[in-house]
Parts: sequence; C-alpha cells; structure tokens
Amino acid sequence: MKEETSMNRRDFVAKAATALAGITILPRYVLGGTRPDGTRYIAPSDMISLGFIGTGKQGKGLINSFLSTNESRIVAISEVYKAKAQLALERIKSNYEKNPQLGTYSEVPVYTDFRELLARKDVDAVVIATPDHWHATMAVRAAEAGKDIYCEKPLALTVKEGRAMVNAARKYNRVFQTGSMQRSWPEFRQAAELIRNGYIGEVKSIKVNVGPPPKPYDLPAEPIPEGLDWNAWLGPNSPVAFNSELAPPISKDVFPNWRNYREFGGGMVTDWGAHMFDIVQWALNMDDSGPVEVFAPDGKEHPFLTFRYENGITMTHEKWDWSNAILFTGTEGELRVQRKKIETTPASLATKIIGEAEKHVYKSENHYKDFFDAMRRRSKPICDVEIGHRTASVCNIGNIAYQLNRSLQWNPKKESFKNDKEANALLGRSMNDAWGIKI
Repeated sequence: MKEETSMNRRDFVAKAATALAGITILPRYVLGGTRPDGTRYIAPSDMISLGFIGTGKQGKGLINSFLSTNESRIVAISEVYKAKAQLALERIKSNYEKNPQLGTYSEVPVYTDFRELLARKDVDAVVIATPDHWHATMAVRAAEAGKDIYCEKPLALTVKEGRAMVNAARKYNRVFQTGSMQRSWPEFRQAAELIRNGYIGEVKSIKVNVGPPPKPYDLPAEPIPEGLDWNAWLGPNSPVAFNSELAPPISKDVFPNWRNYREFGGGMVTDWGAHMFDIVQWALNMDDSGPVEVFAPDGKEHPFLTFRYENGITMTHEKWDWSNAILFTGTEGELRVQRKKIETTPASLATKIIGEAEKHVYKSENHYKDFFDAMRRRSKPICDVEIGHRTASVCNIGNIAYQLNRSLQWNPKKESFKNDKEANALLGRSMNDAWGIKI
C-alpha cells in the first residue's frame, strides 16, 4: 500500500521560495540578441577588450566613439601625462555609469610604458592616438604582440615607417584600421562613387585645400610640467626642449601644435591632408598606388604644389573657396565636398542614387564598428593599413618636395624617387636605440 504524502501551505511556500532563490534574472544585454531598434546586444563574453595608447585630445574623443558602439570595453590605458590619464579614467567611468549595458566598471590600470599594456593577455586590440612620431614604433610592436590595431591618421611620419607598419600587420595577420573615418561618412562615399562612375565625365584636375607643410621645431624651452614624462613623450626622437605647444595642459582643451613641426608631424599637409588626399585616392581607385610626379611650387608653370598621376590627372594643394575640402573638375561637371557638405554641377548629382549594377565602394556607416566587424571576420576593414600608408605617402612626398623646393619623380611600386639620393634619404629618419624600429 502506498504511503500518502501531504504538503501544508507553509511547506509549499518555503520550498517555492528556495527554488526561486536559485533563479537569477539577467539583464537582456547579457544574453545577446537584438534591441527593439534592430541593433545587436553584445554578450559580455563577446565584447572586445581595448587598450588605449594616448589619451589626449584625440584619444578622449575616441574613447567616446568606441564605447558608444556598445561592443567594447577599455581594460587598460597607456599615457605619459598623468593629468590626461586621470581625465581619461573619469571619462571611461562616466561612460559606464551612463550606459549599464557596458557592464560593471572596474578600475583601469595606467601604464607609462605602452609595452606593459601590450603584454596583457586580455587586450584584444589597441587604439593608438599619440603624436605621429610614435605611430610606427607602437604599431609594429602591437602587431608583434598579437594585437589588432586602430591607429590614428596620418598613419606614419615617413614613408618607410608606413611600409614597416604594413609589413608587420601582414606578417602577424593583424586587422588594422586607419583612423580616416571620413570613409565611413555618406558625403564622401557619394563623392567617390560619383567619380568612379564617371558622372562628371573624365576627371581632369583636383584641388585640395588644406593648410601648410611643417617647419623645423623652433620653440623656446619651458619648464616641464609636473606629471609629464617628457622623455617618454619624445620616445624614438632626439631630445628637444619642452614647450607647452607640444603637450598643452588639461586647462587648454585644444589640439596640440606638435603637428606643425617636422620632427613630430607633417603640418596640415598630413594632418588634414590625410583626410582629404585620402578621399581623392579613394575616388580615383588608387588605394594601392599613388602619383608618379610631384612638382614643387615654382611661381611659373606650377604655382602650387602639384601631383600628377600616371593617367594624366593632376592634383594641386591649393586654396579655393571651401577650406579643408576637395574640388574635382571633369569634362562634364564639377564636384565639391567637405565634411557634411557636397555640391555638384549638375546639382542633381549630389543626391543621385547609385544603381545596383554600377560601381560601388566598400560601405561602412560606422568606422569603429567596421573595425570590430573586421576583427570578428578576420578581414580587411574599410581603411586597411595599406590604404592608410598610401595616403600618408602622398602627403609625405608632397612635404619632401616642399622641403627640397624642387620637382620629383616618384615610383609608387618601388616607393622611391627616381635618381634622387637626397630625396630618398627623407623617406625615413633616424630613431634612437631605445624605441626605434627597423625601417
């Protein structure tokens, strides 16, 4: 005979409470899936862990850009200026507080020596937002350490450093995005596709209006501020006196002027040129090549710095009505483009929908998500390292022509000047033993 069992109300409630205690209610973003607006939730296990190298003016903006994707977390930073590192930490913490889908904030370590950051196993990729003179030595070491790389534009201070970055990325099979984010903006994509599909006819000339080339460093010495490791800021470079124009205090929220001096940057020719010459390269389908001649201004036949491509198209570094902008002139019309603005002749081209059967360029609508997508696919992103290198090379050979004040013949395949030892010597530079790389 079976023994009857019974459960009174008190026993039932107690057992039910025990069962419920073992159930954890998880936030929706922990499980992955799709948000109501169609974007993806990213499970914590799928978040990309970033190490930031350089957290100054540009780095601060990139912190926001990368965290706003909701696909990444920052696990370490490297910064040689303590006050700027602290500002970055505050920004990261604030971002976590405002966006619970990022997970719980935990303390982010700060390293003066970026190599300590590269040694961390939990860093999937690095974001390099330092002055240009540091880009190559950091990117090459990052590739050697097995990290994927997002590096600010202009990619490299010299042509040979850029090639070393490409070689390292390829050797170690790294995904490498150049920070030329205009390629992920609709007005520039429209411009490139209109040009490639011949909507203004055969391109005859191009004007690029960006600022001047660099000059040698000539600023007076100032006291080094507390919290700045000046030798670490200089890195691979020869010692020079500190001046706050190179590394301004946090009370001055400005882009530093190191970019105006040849030892650290390429002037506006590379700083803005890396954006605008880049769009020209894209539109002309020259991402793996470049011009074959560059003519220094002579006040005669070439009043402006002039590049000539093998197909006969000329491009000048020349002021025109729009600043930081490009003017394409073709046999059947014109196209003018700058950030957030595109105008064409005929006017209807500016909003023309390019047909499915026509030529299209790589489409990215978010430069930072595109980098992450490429990391997951192990594919090349919209502005791969080779593309960034080729654009920086256009800028750099232009600066060499300015510096030597004469015309040069360029071989984009060999990446050298024809019969010009002096010009070829400027394709690289000397770096110290502590930080330099082989170029």
